[in-house]
Amino acid sequence: MGVPQAMETLSERAASIRESLQKSQTITDSMVAILGSFDHRLSALETAMRPTQIRTHSMRRAHENIDKTIKAAEVILAQFELSRKAEAKILRGPHEDLESYLEAIAQMRSIVRFFSSNKNFKSSSGVLNHTSNLLLKAMSKLEDEFGQLLTNYSKPVEPDRLFDCLPNSLRPSATSTGHKGDASGKSHSDHQNKRLEAAVYTPLTLIPPRVLPLLHDLAQQIVLAGSPQQLLRTYRDTRAPALELTLKKLGVERLGKDDVQKMQWEVLEAKIGNWIHYMRIAVKLLFSGERKICDQIFEGVDSIRDQCFAEVTANSVAILLSFGEAIAKSKRSPEKLFVLLDMYEIMRELQSEIETLFGSKACFEMRESALNLTRRLAQTAQETFGDFEEAVEKDATKTAVLDGTVHPLTSYVINYVKFLFDYQSTLKQLFQEFDDGDPEDQLASVTTRIMMALQNNLDGKSKQYKDPALTQLFLMNNIHYIVRSVRRSEAKDLLGDDWVQIHRRIVQQHANQYKRVSWAKILQCLTVQGLNSSGGMAGGGDSSGNSGLSRAMVKDRFKTFNIQFEELHQRQSQWTVPDSELRESLRLAVAEVLLPAYRSFVKRFGHVFFSTYDSFFWISFLFTCIYINGFDFYCRPMIENGKNPQKYIRYAPEDLERMLSEFFEGKTWNEQKR
Repeated sequence: MGVPQAMETLSERAASIRESLQKSQTITDSMVAILGSFDHRLSALETAMRPTQIRTHSMRRAHENIDKTIKAAEVILAQFELSRKAEAKILRGPHEDLESYLEAIAQMRSIVRFFSSNKNFKSSSGVLNHTSNLLLKAMSKLEDEFGQLLTNYSKPVEPDRLFDCLPNSLRPSATSTGHKGDASGKSHSDHQNKRLEAAVYTPLTLIPPRVLPLLHDLAQQIVLAGSPQQLLRTYRDTRAPALELTLKKLGVERLGKDDVQKMQWEVLEAKIGNWIHYMRIAVKLLFSGERKICDQIFEGVDSIRDQCFAEVTANSVAILLSFGEAIAKSKRSPEKLFVLLDMYEIMRELQSEIETLFGSKACFEMRESALNLTRRLAQTAQETFGDFEEAVEKDATKTAVLDGTVHPLTSYVINYVKFLFDYQSTLKQLFQEFDDGDPEDQLASVTTRIMMALQNNLDGKSKQYKDPALTQLFLMNNIHYIVRSVRRSEAKDLLGDDWVQIHRRIVQQHANQYKRVSWAKILQCLTVQGLNSSGGMAGGGDSSGNSGLSRAMVKDRFKTFNIQFEELHQRQSQWTVPDSELRESLRLAVAEVLLPAYRSFVKRFGHVFFSTYDSFFWISFLFTCIYINGFDFYCRPMIENGKNPQKYIRYAPEDLERMLSEFFEGKTWNEQKR
């Protein structure tokens, strides 16, 4: 194809394109015109529809509001229905069905919360006033119910019920209550039994378990109503009198220092023994029981729980502790040491439980009062212990022990010391509280000083005797009693074997001194010394050569012996050696010295009472002697002549032996004559 032809073809095509474009523009203009017409029509339509739309929207909103109002009304009506039902239950009171009553109160509180958050309701204000007043009445009835229910089950506990909860060893016997006797006769069986038996206490039920949940629910509702203090007062005013009356029935009484000072010791000691039992019962049973029910009733109400317990028990604790304080502050005396130690022991025994029961801040004063009493008792006991040592040293009682037996002071002190060893652990605890030294060494030191003080006092009392022989007998009896008692007690372990052996030797020394002082003079009568006359030797001749023998002096010797022995027998038969072994030992020691000397003297000088013409009778007399004890003779003239030898040789050796067996029996003169 040539160029012209190509150009022509191209021109044709361009013309065709221009024509197509013009047609498209014409169509576009037509569409624009048509669309413009539609927009105008739609705008007019929208304008025409707007009122209808507005009315439709208003109707829809009206329907929504109506639905909301209906629903709100239904809710309000439901609240009114609930209120009506709850009010009916509340008006009936809590007696019939306490659980439903509490549910009604909870419902009323819910209604109050509902109308408080919807105060725009016209009826809200009226409903709130009515419901609040109803709740006030309901809470008043609830408080009354709590008080009435608590009162019904807050009766005082009878003593027998309390005793049944004690371990067997701590239950009072039918014949005694408390401690009897004094330091010289006091029984510590209770004290020992308490240590031996594991104490098992039966928990005391103060309020039936089935009632406690009801009281708990009531307490919670009252606290929720904003009346915790009223609840506390109700609880205190109900439980405290019941507790105090329980203690009163048991025997607890408020006693002060002046009351204690006026009492006879026997009465006071019994009251102290009872007080110890009361403290155990109060802490382990009553206060423990009160703590338990208080915790259960006020569980979840921590704001007043501890305060309730504190106020219920405060007066009872004060009454109990006041007696202990009065004893601790009263005038000290030796016999009070044991009861002070008993009181100190019980306070120490109960200390951990007291700290647990009264551990809260609300109970601080009671806890401190108990602790202070424990300290005061410890201090008074230690001071009393010191007073005792001084009192033993300075005891100036004029009690006369005429027969030389064991002095009452000796038996009192020894029993006192023996009883102290029942309290070894307690005494050691006391020493530890006031000193850092070894408590066992301190106890040994105190015991040794008391023994020394006693011996010093006995030395002084022995000087009251005019007869030196009785002085030695008195010291022998008392030191022997001390040694024997120590050997049979726990004091031996502290004082030691050396102490025992030393004092046994002291006993023997006094026995030897007694023999020397009492019998030396009479034994002098049975010696040959001084029996020779100016021209011969005593006993040196026979029947034909005894002119040198002082017959008169021999007679005088026998006469003097008889007089002195009879005086000794009369006097020393009234003396006493209470220990049978010591008594027989002393008699034997005297007999071993006296009887051989007497036999020998009679054998040697008995013939001087016979003349030369009486030699036949003297020989017969010798042959009638009876062999005694396998080693010697005793002689009794079997005939009488004008010389009357029985006037001088009054006793055969067996007579002396029989009479020696009557020494130290404590017989009166009338008994001896019979």
